[in-house]
Amino acid sequence: MEFISEMLSNQAGIMLIIIILLALGFDYINGFHDAANSIATIVTTRVLTPTQAVIWAAAFNFAAYFISLYIIGEFKIGNTIAKSVNESSITLEVIFAGLVAAIIWNLITWKLGIPSSSSHTLIGGFIGAAVAGAGGFMSNGEDVIVYAKVIPIFLFIFGAPILGMILAYFITVAILWICRKRNPHKCEIWFKRLQLVSSALFSLGHGGNDAQKVMGIIGAAVIFYHMKVDMDPAYLADGVDTFQVFVSHWWWVPLASFVFIGLGTLSGGWKIVKTMGSKITKVTPLEGVAAETAGAVALYVTEHLGIPVSTTHTIAGSIIGVGITKRVSAVRWGITINLLWAWVLTIPVSAIIAMVVYYIITIFV
Repeated sequence: MEFISEMLSNQAGIMLIIIILLALGFDYINGFHDAANSIATIVTTRVLTPTQAVIWAAAFNFAAYFISLYIIGEFKIGNTIAKSVNESSITLEVIFAGLVAAIIWNLITWKLGIPSSSSHTLIGGFIGAAVAGAGGFMSNGEDVIVYAKVIPIFLFIFGAPILGMILAYFITVAILWICRKRNPHKCEIWFKRLQLVSSALFSLGHGGNDAQKVMGIIGAAVIFYHMKVDMDPAYLADGVDTFQVFVSHWWWVPLASFVFIGLGTLSGGWKIVKTMGSKITKVTPLEGVAAETAGAVALYVTEHLGIPVSTTHTIAGSIIGVGITKRVSAVRWGITINLLWAWVLTIPVSAIIAMVVYYIITIFV
């Protein structure tokens, strides 16, 4: 309580509290925006009702917290997000503008039913605001953007869906070969049951991937506050990993991030469910299992590597991979091309919105 009182006593502390609340709000929006990723196929194949499906997905979104904390043992993706912009270019105003831009773009795409990437929205907003704050891509002779962190994120705009597509294709082919002499009716019953497992696996991957992105943004704000405002020696020691200090001191932030993404998932995102579950290609229980399993594997691999990827891109690529096993024309490529445009535009549009927001708030702050 004493620390909160101290924060409320200065402008930077108040701004930090606003950023934390705003970030958790974004986390909630991310949850309902991306609910379709985890439940689209399981709803479309009528394995679960929409209400049952969001409860199922939300539970495993939250359960991912324990996987990250106790099995993986660290929050690599959160660390990547926090350090995607040079520390000298980070201010609370930059983070605030990036968050506002990310929320605006997420709400626009949700309203239009476009399954864009919440991850790349957040990253685009963060980068755009930082560049606006520094007055360019260089500041005091240093790059504003930490390209070693950001370039892999850009590459996986295409890498994640391609990985999902390839995995889904081969998983589907393998399943079809294994079940070629089985009774089709019995197989369908089994695959409906297995969809509960594959959906849970994907929801774990989604929670572990996306909740950490909000952690990373909050972490960047907290680290700035402790290094530049109250000069906390724990963050200023030579060679210290500031993100790990943040996680250990602000232990409730990771927990809250996973809670809020779970709550958001409970709210659903039905327009995007329709796009993901039926407009790309018609999905059967067998294909739902293949798509979700492929998507989950892709998310676990990228989380292990510490690369923030889009769960939206990953599951969309997986659904395309499933569709290709029937025939190339089974995929509605017109819808797919529209999705691709949304993916490509997300980072630059979010960055531009963040720049505008940054310039506006600097008038008043």
